[in-house]
Amino acid sequence: MGITLTDIAAERVSQFLENRGKGVGLRLGVKTTGCSGMAYVLEFVDAIEPEDQVFEDKGVKVIVDPKSLVYIDGTELDYTREGLNEGFRFNNPNVKDSCGCGESFTV
Repeated sequence: MGITLTDIAAERVSQFLENRGKGVGLRLGVKTTGCSGMAYVLEFVDAIEPEDQVFEDKGVKVIVDPKSLVYIDGTELDYTREGLNEGFRFNNPNVKDSCGCGESFTV
């Protein structure tokens, strides 16, 4: 299935990488935390590791480690603005439940 980005998410990631002045893409992963069990992790990537899975959509590389891919395969990364808040939103078809604060999820 892979990882995809909406047009606005791809634009924002490209802008962030350009402003940063270096980087090959964006790492998307998960970590164990929160009341539901898992939370998303986003960070810029300067080097791709041999075990990484690389998905390219709209000119942006999204890098995922094999352990995280099990939980986020098929996810669409979006970027939204709601009032004064803006940020990435994860449309993950694997999520079965999420906590009330929206910071963590279970699959």
